[in-house]
Amino acid sequence: MKFLGVIPARYASTRLEGKPLITIEGHPMIEWVYKRAAASSLDKVVVATDDQRIFDTVVAFGGEAVMTSPHHTNGTSRIAEVAAEYQDYEVIINVQGDEPLIEGAMIDALIEPFRKTSDLVMATLKHKIDTYEEVENPNNVKVITDREDYAIYFSRSPIPYPRTLNMKNYYKHVGIYGYKRDFVIEYSKMNPTDLEISESLEQLRVLENGYKIKVLDTPYKVVGVDTSEDLAKVAKIIREKNIQI
Repeated sequence: MKFLGVIPARYASTRLEGKPLITIEGHPMIEWVYKRAAASSLDKVVVATDDQRIFDTVVAFGGEAVMTSPHHTNGTSRIAEVAAEYQDYEVIINVQGDEPLIEGAMIDALIEPFRKTSDLVMATLKHKIDTYEEVENPNNVKVITDREDYAIYFSRSPIPYPRTLNMKNYYKHVGIYGYKRDFVIEYSKMNPTDLEISESLEQLRVLENGYKIKVLDTPYKVVGVDTSEDLAKVAKIIREKNIQI
């Protein structure tokens, strides 16, 4: 079984224009993501973009990039376009382009269940939430699972409802996904669903169409970059831990 890592990257961003090309400690963000993803067990990593500047930057640091349609409305459809071209890979791992501190071990953890479960079509990660303030924050997507670690629901609201507050019940969804190649192509063609639209969470489309999503625990709590404050936080971590790529 072969695994392809795909990093969707677009230049436009509502809060940080040109986010993939912003320099962090001497390297563009997309280089941090690419090289840290490449340190995993993935067989290949590619950046999927519709922007020539991003494409050229990736090629310049020795990475591999593919140009995709400028008409995609989300990262999943962009990944599906790439998946259709890379037919030798059975599983696609979607690595977020704004997580420069992604750990190779997180990707490896996501790869493992596909090796063990032949009928698995999709998997993702979760980690424990430490404070109820984090639970209440709608920017933190929460997930609840069944006893076999398959997702029951994802929500921006606190789930489960805290009639009796027990922090061990709360998990934050980590936005990295693994898909069977054929499934992500099929998934990208599904119409948006009611719950997906209500919560603005694309993964609910999978559940509403009757498919299962495996949700694995990870100890890692990586910092995504959405704001200038996030950018400063990531740069500080890199300096303090002397992280190199």
